[in-house]
Amino acid sequence: MDFSDLAKMKEMMGQARQMQEQMERKLAETTVEASSGGGLVTVEMNGKKEILRMKIDPSVIGSAGSDIELLEDLITAAVNEAGRRADDAMKSSVAGMMGGLNLPGLT
Repeated sequence: MDFSDLAKMKEMMGQARQMQEQMERKLAETTVEASSGGGLVTVEMNGKKEILRMKIDPSVIGSAGSDIELLEDLITAAVNEAGRRADDAMKSSVAGMMGGLNLPGLT
């Protein structure tokens, strides 16, 4: 291995670091929204799968006999769907960033 190989390797590492930083920014900037129960529970999540906001329709908890298990199920379903949408958004974004490179595990 000569110095030109080391220089190329250092350049590649720098490019990889830039791509990682770009990806982190994109994860934070990407937002998705999902709802369950016909819109009774809505979750907004970023690409890092952090919940940014949750809306619960007052009709879900409006009556004294509300079913807490139903509410829990609706929240779980909305969060899980938002997570799937975040994954899909990021896969699409990564595919675009990689410029068509066919790397295993990234598509």
